[in-house]
Amino acid sequence: MPKIKTHSGAKKRFKVTGSGKITHEQTHRRHLLESKSSRRMRRLMADKELPKGDAKKVKRLLGMR
Repeated sequence: MPKIKTHSGAKKRFKVTGSGKITHEQTHRRHLLESKSSRRMRRLMADKELPKGDAKKVKRLLGMR
């Protein structure tokens, strides 16, 4: 069997935690920031965990099986 290559787009967007969970950055933090409140921006700073169904697909893209 050949090796599975890591999806280069996925490796830039997702990170695996020590316990094996997949995290990602939240959206809406790239542009038009002046109109967004400080409270909203602070909330968007935190990484989010992917739901289990999506995490399964992303693990496949990251070559984790």
